[in-house]
Amino acid sequence: MTTVEIVFRYTGLPSESEIFALANAREVYGIRRLNFNRQASTLLVEYDATRLTVATVTALVRRSGLELIEELPPPPPEPVALPPQITNTNAAPAAPPKP
Repeated sequence: MTTVEIVFRYTGLPSESEIFALANAREVYGIRRLNFNRQASTLLVEYDATRLTVATVTALVRRSGLELIEELPPPPPEPVALPPQITNTNAAPAAPPKP
C-alpha cells in the first residue's frame, strides 16, 4: 500500500448534502481519510495510490458538489526521529597526526 495525501482548496461553506456525499466517498475502496480545515478552506484526502489515481480522487471530490478552486502542494512529511548515536567510551584516544 502506498499512502498519498492530496489537499484541495474549496470555496464557500460545504453544504449538508456535500458533506454526506463526501462521507459516502469514504466508502470507496482506497480512500483512507478525509479531513476538513474550515479556517483554511481546505480538504485533505488520504488515499491508497495502488488502488486510486489523483484523477479518480479529484473526480470523487468534485462529484460531491464541493466547488474546488485548486489542488495544493502536498504537506511536508513529518520529521523522523533518529535514534541516539552510541559512542564507545572505552576506545583509545586518536593519535595526533605525524608532522
